[in-house]
Parts: sequence; C-alpha cells; structure tokens
Amino acid sequence: MSVYSVDKLIAEARRLAAEYRRATGKPLAGVSSEICQHDAVRLMDLEVCSSQVGGYDAVGRGSRDGKKIQIKGRTIYDDRKSGQRIGQLKVDQEWDSIMLVLMDENLETFEIYEAERAEILNDLDQADKSNRRSRGAMSVAKFRKIGRLVWTRENGILEHEVWCNQPDE
Repeated sequence: MSVYSVDKLIAEARRLAAEYRRATGKPLAGVSSEICQHDAVRLMDLEVCSSQVGGYDAVGRGSRDGKKIQIKGRTIYDDRKSGQRIGQLKVDQEWDSIMLVLMDENLETFEIYEAERAEILNDLDQADKSNRRSRGAMSVAKFRKIGRLVWTRENGILEHEVWCNQPDE
C-alpha cells in the first residue's frame, strides 16, 4: 500500500505534466489520459474497470448505474484553434456512452461532455466519404455539438437537475 493517496499523486502528475509542457513545448505522453479518467470517475460517480475490458473504461453508478462508459480526454491549450481531435473511438466494441473530459493548460478539468452510442454512431455514419466511422475519428467541436454538457468546474454536475426558485415549505 502506498503512503500517498491517488488524489495526491494525480495532483503531482498534473503539476509535473504542465511544467514539462511549458519547458519543452511537448505534452508528457500518457499522463493526460490517466488524469482525465481519474477526474471522470471521481466527478461523475463512476467505477473504474480494474482490468482491460475492451471498449469501456468505467461503469456508472447512481443515475448511470450499469452504464458502460468510454472516457476520452483532451487538453485545450488554445480554444481558438479549430480541428482539435479526440482519441480514436472504439466503435466496434461494447460501450453505452462516451465522456469527453476537457482540461486546461494545467491539466485541470473544466468541462465534461457525454454522448450516447447511438448519437456517436449516427454522426459517424453521416460523415463524408473520409471513412471516419471505421477509424472512429471525431473533432472536439463535433463532440461538443452532439453531446451534452454534464459537468462544469463552476457548477459541478449539470444533468438531471431541476431548478426551483420556490422556498422549501
């Protein structure tokens, strides 16, 4: 058993990866995917799969109970740049939805989007003749358009909230 908590180790990984990019101009390979998976699991009440199960990284709890979720992440250094892509989607494997974790230049999560399998596959089927579906390729902008925003740094979880301005009786 480690003397450090996973949360502390992830915080240190964030710091080191951000410093490495500032010093070299290159991302520290593999770190952002671990950080985004950790954040999605912690923030969205998911259970990480302990072994490689194929097409999904976590299983939902609570309102997502039993849902198989693929987790993708992207660090956004300049939101004005277009054409940023997310990692290859595992379209031919088993999963129910995909969560896209967006992180800032310090690898701090600022938004999480979720799109259902049918929405993703429908968009890829509608894609031009670039054979995107077989490659599972999608831009961050397209994912934001077809997915729904489910978490923000400012407000936390957004889905299934019912806002009421009436006082409790």
